[in-house]
Amino acid sequence: MSNLTQTLPRPLAPGKFQDPRVTAKGERRATVALAGLETLWFNTGTLCNITCRACYIESSPRNDALVYLTAAEVAAYLDEADGLREVGFTGGEPFMNPDMLPMLADVLARPGDLRALVLTNAMRPMTRRAAGLLALRDRFGPDRLVLRVSLDHHTAAHHDFERGEGSFVLAMEGLRWLAREGFRINVAGRASFGGEDEAAMRAGFARLFSEFAIPLDAADPVALMLFPEMDATVDVPEITEACWGILGKHPDQMMCASSRMVVKRRGAARPAVVACTLLPYDPQFELGATLAEAARPVALNHPHCAKFCVLGGAACSR
Repeated sequence: MSNLTQTLPRPLAPGKFQDPRVTAKGERRATVALAGLETLWFNTGTLCNITCRACYIESSPRNDALVYLTAAEVAAYLDEADGLREVGFTGGEPFMNPDMLPMLADVLARPGDLRALVLTNAMRPMTRRAAGLLALRDRFGPDRLVLRVSLDHHTAAHHDFERGEGSFVLAMEGLRWLAREGFRINVAGRASFGGEDEAAMRAGFARLFSEFAIPLDAADPVALMLFPEMDATVDVPEITEACWGILGKHPDQMMCASSRMVVKRRGAARPAVVACTLLPYDPQFELGATLAEAARPVALNHPHCAKFCVLGGAACSR
């Protein structure tokens, strides 16, 4: 069977991830308290210029389940936040949002060393904003704005299988432009995609970066982030309170201990705050309309909590 053939999903074991208080075995489910809000994410909208085969948020040119946030809405949350070190923008494709550049300017103009991170496919929605991005670089310098480019694999065949024919070439054009213009960049790929282990993936990306003069160290887990697969139908263990000691981990290491995400649902009067970037649709992870309301603990009651964060050790921030 070809490495490009998708794996058929397996159903979850009965009873798992049903009760936010206890697991299917009746054990107390792990929760994570907000230790301090360091990273505030904004989902700029689910509209995207491409449709991927396995997009966890189902972004596409037609999906506006999460509508565009406005610069005024983003500013209101930034005014409420205290002690942030980073503001992240994700989508959809963030550069499709007409207020993307004003939102970035607002973040970068605020006092202190607040950083801005944009997750982008680096294709035409971004390159159409080239003049505006260069103006931001010239106004604020290159250090506090990071563009994280999505490259599922280091070869065109695997990347295009996921994102559509020709998408690899366009993404590489955008990545090379960012590198030439001196922007801070990193890359997000998929761990084990194409049947390769992490070492092979990093070696492949190292060759790609060298070939195209991309100044990134593929061995650096921040410069090249390899994220575990996110399939909510695959059976994974539930995380209990006892797991922290068993796994040698601490709740403060989880994304929801230091971050929240703002979304705006189609038809809603105002935005809402959800627990993390991975779970924008599940109502149990919607925590309130304000950051203060969203400061409550989060029960790890979803497969993504287990596979991506606790067991996978991944985080969307740096």
